[in-house]
Amino acid sequence: MPVITFKYQDLKDLGIDMEKDELIDTLPMMSSDIEDFDDEEIKVEFFPNRPDNLSVEGVARSFKGFIGQEIGFPDYSVEESGEYVTVDSDVAAIRPYIGFAKIDNVDFTGDKLKYVMDFQENLHWVIGRDRKKVAIGIHNADVVEGPFKYIATPKDANSFVPLEKDAEMTPGEILTDHDKGKAYAHLIENFDKYPLILDKDDNVLSMPPIINGELTKLKEDTHNIIVDVTGTDERAVNQALNIICSSFAEVGGQIKSMEVKYTDKTIKTPDLTPQEMNVHVDTANELIGGTNLNADDIKELLLKARFGAEIIDGNEIKAIIPAYRVDILHEVDIVENIAVQYHINDVVAELPDINTVAYENDWFKAESTIREVMVALGFQEVMSLMLTNEEAHYEKMNQKEKPHVQVARPITIDRTMIRTSLINSLMEFLEDNKHEDLPQKIFEIGDVLYLDETKENKTVSSKKLAALVCHSTSNFTEIKSIVTSVLTNLGYSMEISDSENKTFIKGRAADVTGEAQKGTIKGFFGEVSPEVITNFTLDYPVIGFEIEFINK
Repeated sequence: MPVITFKYQDLKDLGIDMEKDELIDTLPMMSSDIEDFDDEEIKVEFFPNRPDNLSVEGVARSFKGFIGQEIGFPDYSVEESGEYVTVDSDVAAIRPYIGFAKIDNVDFTGDKLKYVMDFQENLHWVIGRDRKKVAIGIHNADVVEGPFKYIATPKDANSFVPLEKDAEMTPGEILTDHDKGKAYAHLIENFDKYPLILDKDDNVLSMPPIINGELTKLKEDTHNIIVDVTGTDERAVNQALNIICSSFAEVGGQIKSMEVKYTDKTIKTPDLTPQEMNVHVDTANELIGGTNLNADDIKELLLKARFGAEIIDGNEIKAIIPAYRVDILHEVDIVENIAVQYHINDVVAELPDINTVAYENDWFKAESTIREVMVALGFQEVMSLMLTNEEAHYEKMNQKEKPHVQVARPITIDRTMIRTSLINSLMEFLEDNKHEDLPQKIFEIGDVLYLDETKENKTVSSKKLAALVCHSTSNFTEIKSIVTSVLTNLGYSMEISDSENKTFIKGRAADVTGEAQKGTIKGFFGEVSPEVITNFTLDYPVIGFEIEFINK
């Protein structure tokens, strides 16, 4: 999860005069966790659903409300800059959206410049999915002049000096020779042209999502900045821009909007128009439990959460939600904020007034039987997270990426989607344990979730069994024998056919189907291809299977 580091003095400079011990006791009450601290600084971990708290300014803003020092809706003024950026139609297929803003009167002295860079990188993976969805650039506004252009350029055109270099490089050279270029080349290298942001004299501000230009590098004496946010998701682009602008405004920065001129529309960014949503007294009390709040109580708690609040009647309050609070999607989210401000430890625990008789779910009965069969065959069970990432799930497994359920606010970069298969998690387990003795025989029984393209991408949950065997002489005959034993012991018939599954060696893989009175199965098995084995840095042959259980 995102961890931000700041000094106690930073909070004092922002108006919070609290002793260290009291601060450390209070911060966890507002949905954070103390990672580490010493006599000078503190490391605080926040859940990724609150990206507005990933800067020390955001923490101070929330903290002031929590302790009642400063409450209510923070209304930041936005002036018009009179400047604009034109968007080239060629970027539509690459990174089609951009948000632009100017901010005057910023302060980068002391540790503030480092904090801004850390803030930017945290937003890159909390909102930006490691720059794939959103990338952020912050520039010295005093060395460039508008109007600006967001274009797509050939790989060998528009040379410029990127950050951390002292000589000009073409966009193509940056992807192959610059550290940042090599790290993020996969985001744009398959396109014929690459994005660039230029000023009126064709000076390069940025090559999103890779690197900024050395010309606009931030320094301690920088006082006026331009913020660009580019990406593939317009909503996420605007959310990231709103969070950054609000953070700078919290410490006296003057936000100035800029026009973004697309071929078919013109918009002004940032747009800090608040969202409005109603919350109900009875809903809040029911969801929190152990409370007897009234409309006035809830209004006060909303103000402490830095919302605006207007009482409509005795059971309904209008919440006015700042643009930087991108986590508020439903009334339940507002109730969560009410509970935090009420102090969750003050909620009285109550036993539910429900009597039930429990019985074991049929699937878990079947799961026990499957587990007994696999253990009897010499396998050891592992349990992995349902969350994985696209690289491990598709790219490393030689599979084409398919529609899947993505995590909106991933806790870490390697947990960005819900798995549709179990095999890659088992490969990761072998990779982590390749120092152990061979043979290794592992299996997992678990849930997967995928989007059914035949049903308008409706989410479908399914139960699967997967297993891998790793040793120097593992082969197709061995894995076929294992699959046959498993299905026979579970009471299923078995039919096999040729498989085109790219995870396995061609000609040494098979698809399998079968049925029994309780339902049907489908799956595959075979010898894992050398390329996949290499992708997971393994040194020995691997065989495996995966079976999906379909109840009647």
